[in-house]
Amino acid sequence: MKVDVIMPQMGESINEGTLIKWHKKKGDRVKKDEIIYEISTDKVDTEIPSPEDGILIDIKVFEQETVEVGTIVAVIETNGEVASVQGEEKKIEIPSTTQVGGELIDIPMPKMGESVMEGTILKWHKKVGDKVIRDEIIFEISTDKVDTEVPSPVDGTLAEILFGENSTVAVGVAVAKISTSGGIVKQKLEQKIEHVQDPVKDTPGKQEHDPVKDTPGKQEKKYMNISNQRKPIVTSNRFYSPLVLNIARTEGISMSELETIPGTGIGGRLSKNDLLSYIQNSKSGSVSFTKTESVSIPSTPTQKGTSGQREEIIPMDNIRQRIMHHMLNSKNTSVHVSAMIEVDMSRIYNFIEKNRDTFANEGIKLTYMPFISFAVIKGLKEFPLMNASIDGNNIVMKKYINLGIAVAVEPNGLIVPNIKNADERNIRGLAKSIADIGNRARTKKLVPDDIVDGTFSITNYGVFGSLFGTPIINQPEVGILGVGAVTKKPVVIESNGMESIAIKPMMYLSLSHDHRLVDGMLGGKFLKSVKETLENFDTSIV
Repeated sequence: MKVDVIMPQMGESINEGTLIKWHKKKGDRVKKDEIIYEISTDKVDTEIPSPEDGILIDIKVFEQETVEVGTIVAVIETNGEVASVQGEEKKIEIPSTTQVGGELIDIPMPKMGESVMEGTILKWHKKVGDKVIRDEIIFEISTDKVDTEVPSPVDGTLAEILFGENSTVAVGVAVAKISTSGGIVKQKLEQKIEHVQDPVKDTPGKQEHDPVKDTPGKQEKKYMNISNQRKPIVTSNRFYSPLVLNIARTEGISMSELETIPGTGIGGRLSKNDLLSYIQNSKSGSVSFTKTESVSIPSTPTQKGTSGQREEIIPMDNIRQRIMHHMLNSKNTSVHVSAMIEVDMSRIYNFIEKNRDTFANEGIKLTYMPFISFAVIKGLKEFPLMNASIDGNNIVMKKYINLGIAVAVEPNGLIVPNIKNADERNIRGLAKSIADIGNRARTKKLVPDDIVDGTFSITNYGVFGSLFGTPIINQPEVGILGVGAVTKKPVVIESNGMESIAIKPMMYLSLSHDHRLVDGMLGGKFLKSVKETLENFDTSIV
């Protein structure tokens, strides 16, 4: 009897869970109450035991994949002998996609958040034939939520790369295959596709395929003959993914017809979108394809016009495109208004100069940012509308402060991870958190949770020497504070009714706020609160 193993509900408000690790692989024998996998939810991380004795015959959910509560993640066959026999018989079939177990492991595009449906491969760290070890980074991806590095789930050899760099792939689709170190990799039918010659089509003068004359039933029969008949065969070196083969089988497209469809994937590979477009166009009768040689499109920058011209066209990378769309969306959503104020940083400047080495011995790099963050948090508590957001005609008041810190990423990128519950941290805690998210952003170690649910952001363009600017609001927030460089300059000061000129470390703060919710008076009061906190900072609380 087959028993479904489901994603359990770990609390009344928990609707999904992330599968962290499999303790068993496909084909392993398991005992009732023996740990088979681990999950992570918003509330708890826990280990999940087997509900029955038996053999793990199927794994449906990959490691690091997030699924809804109640989703089947695996199947256990309680009759071990039957399961083993069935497993032997199925060795001749086209293998199912699986991440663990077996001799050839599919590496899927991971799901990096609930709303993330696809990812773009930025870079391959390994090439075909390279040895890999478990948890070793093999490629980098970029999604709407985060850029991250993807490790290998097993030890082995990278047998195949299915998608090249800058390819956008749906979540769950295999992007590579790893041969495990446990045995010899058997040749899969999807790697070397054989199909039956059609005596009619192989007759000279009748090579052209007529999609109208081939009924779906006949086409499906030809497809099934791939593995069942022993007639003379024609070998194809073209790779087809299981998804493409499944669509072709469903739509009644023969292997000979697949050969005629041009592919846009790496090396002319036929992608799902290529096949679906072909099917749609065939149904509408708007296009007819003939087999063509695949053309490799160069990814290097191309010259515009003749070689004598001095303009170069460089395609935007994925990160640049996402930043562009995010900025345009913000400008088209929020009514941006900017206000600026000058702050005397003498008290904080003197404290940092005096205590820099002491904090360094504790592993803390003391900068102006934790002090500014502390002052911003105090201002957000005093003026909670600055910490709110807009939802249609409603104002969403947030009783928590997740402070976003903009981080510049080389060579040309920007990301805004946030410090969760920043109002619960002191200066030391803020300093450590700012350093941590900055380091993880630059080394691509951020997770989706780091960049969602922000309530207010700070961007420090002063680190590059800029005095002030007008930053763009990070949606769906209603405000962002820009921090300029701290520079020494002569200022007029008043003491005991007497005016004099002194050299002071001064800094400009600029606030961009959404005028749909934040009026000039509120923005001005918030800026003034931040200024007063910084100029009169109580260093005894540090």
